[in-house]
Amino acid sequence: MIALPLAGGSSKARSYIASNVRCLNLYGEKNPQGSEFPETFYPTPGLRKLATAPEAGYYGLYVSSADELFAAIGKSIYQIGTDFSFTKIGEIGVPAGPVSMQDNTLQIVIVDGSPNGWTVEMNTKVLNKITDPAFYGSPRASVVDDFFIFNQPDTRQFYVSPALSMDLDPLDIAAKNGAPDKLVVAVVANRLIWLLGERSTEIWNNTGAGDFTFSRYPGVFIQHGCAAAASPAVADSAIFWLGQDEQGGGLVFRGSQLSAQLISTPALTEELRSYPRLDDAIGYIHQVDSHLFYVLTFPTADRTWTYDVLSSEWHERSWMSDDGVQHRHRGSCFANWRGKQIVGDWETGDLYELTPDAYDDAGEEVLRLRSWAIAGGTGEPMSYDKFRAVMEVGEAASYADDPKARLRWSDTRGRTWSNPISMSVGHRGQFTRNVERHRLGTDLGNGRVFELAWSANCKTALAGAYVDVGTD
Repeated sequence: MIALPLAGGSSKARSYIASNVRCLNLYGEKNPQGSEFPETFYPTPGLRKLATAPEAGYYGLYVSSADELFAAIGKSIYQIGTDFSFTKIGEIGVPAGPVSMQDNTLQIVIVDGSPNGWTVEMNTKVLNKITDPAFYGSPRASVVDDFFIFNQPDTRQFYVSPALSMDLDPLDIAAKNGAPDKLVVAVVANRLIWLLGERSTEIWNNTGAGDFTFSRYPGVFIQHGCAAAASPAVADSAIFWLGQDEQGGGLVFRGSQLSAQLISTPALTEELRSYPRLDDAIGYIHQVDSHLFYVLTFPTADRTWTYDVLSSEWHERSWMSDDGVQHRHRGSCFANWRGKQIVGDWETGDLYELTPDAYDDAGEEVLRLRSWAIAGGTGEPMSYDKFRAVMEVGEAASYADDPKARLRWSDTRGRTWSNPISMSVGHRGQFTRNVERHRLGTDLGNGRVFELAWSANCKTALAGAYVDVGTD
């Protein structure tokens, strides 16, 4: 039998003759040297419902320096208790966009990209609208060395608060000045301020100067900007964001050590080029074991893409509606709080735990799909006598359950597909079950692309496959 390993994440190239590999709700992890296959693909975390808020639509989640959880839901700000009850703090109206929250140990500042802003006193939980004339709004609130950092929308300017205070001084303002493009968002990573403009980026740091405590980092200028103010996320002393520059867009970068590294692939950039808009992208980072995942959702395009920092691979994430259509992932914002990774639903009031121990989305099936690179393609027709997937089996939730995997294939390199055929993943305890089908016909000499999909509410994994082939 011929081994068909799985290597890499999603890679649907511009031309079907190059690559048509899809990886949906699965992520890869390299196997130890000498293993049967080089990589195994595991289910992405599922959702467990924790609670339902009094309002619908999450715009932001935030864990304060006092280890308290806050949420922007609908028109209001809530504190979420350890029992996942909701206490309304006050109303801010429907936000203009994703909500950013940050505190300096005394006050939480809330911004949404509009000229408006609010504070919550951390000791009293009183919500107030910011009326200071030196506050100009911001798409993001950050803190470094006890200073709040904001940027004024639709300008090149960013401004800062005094340390441990929101009594703003109109003179505490500066401009991104390395290039004339406007400032999209100011992000703090590793105590450095990254000023992400429309086409370029510069980095500032705290020099302790008397007039304005921050100065531009000498000799550093990055000729890539930011396409979406809510796309940046920070982890591992690095910043990840959806970028653009003078040459084009649809690029994703990782910034660290005063430079930017391109992490998107040509296939992903080609995919993003088809979206109606990119400027509404929302990013966050979460962790599963040793994997850091940068999750990037495009609300208008209704798609979610995820970058695995450990493997440098991309995969798709989705939720499945009752009609079988795949949509963007339900989580619109993220917080890691008291041992749980938490996401808020972009549409409903549901609050979820994001966990690898859940294999569905709060009771809804999750479609997991993986395709292989082209097998064969020698120009000679080949017959396929057997396909056997190397899967973890026998983990069904009960002895009565018999989860299925669906196999289909393409002899046109992904342009047209066969009807799917079903294979059992095994009842509970059937650990030696072979996930296989026989007599799969003959290709046209152009090779065959296999695709396997399943939505089992149990532990699974996929390492590769074997095929029995012959020449006709």
